[in-house]
Amino acid sequence: MVAVVNDGMCVSAFRKLEENLSLNLQEKQAVVAEVSAQVAQAQTIVLAEYRGIKVADITKLRAAARKSGVYFHVLKNTLAQRAVQGTPFESLAEKMVGPLVYSMSADPVAAAKVVFDFAKTNDKLVIKAGAMSGSVMSAEQVAVLAAIPSRDELIARLMATMNATTAKFVRTLAAIRDKNQAATAA
Repeated sequence: MVAVVNDGMCVSAFRKLEENLSLNLQEKQAVVAEVSAQVAQAQTIVLAEYRGIKVADITKLRAAARKSGVYFHVLKNTLAQRAVQGTPFESLAEKMVGPLVYSMSADPVAAAKVVFDFAKTNDKLVIKAGAMSGSVMSAEQVAVLAAIPSRDELIARLMATMNATTAKFVRTLAAIRDKNQAATAA
């Protein structure tokens, strides 16, 4: 008797396929080392469930993450839990359950912004949790974090404000000069 799994595949063939897809010890250690390096540089980690998202949509999300400097990967939860052990993000390990995509960024806002912006247009991506500065955030708190302008936006605003102040000062000096020239000419 042969047990059938899906699409006519027998159990023994399925187990063999599953064994080929699993990582060996060296590959697992390499993944944990890579993720640990990203966690060491990260200020924010966001976890989102990706169940049911089309590959084309995930590809767009990966491109947006790459453009924003966000480390964005689907990882085995056990490997991600090992990578955060002994870090400020260790308390996030209990939220690492189910099919998750991990977003990490050195910019405190970038990971939250990329995932939240995509989740607004694709209801299949569900933000589960996040962490920043050692504290775990709920999905609502991640949404609030995503609403904060990024570091680059804040720098641009500061520079525009400084430039406007300088420009106003120069215009004031020019007006005084023109007034004095008009008074001496008359």
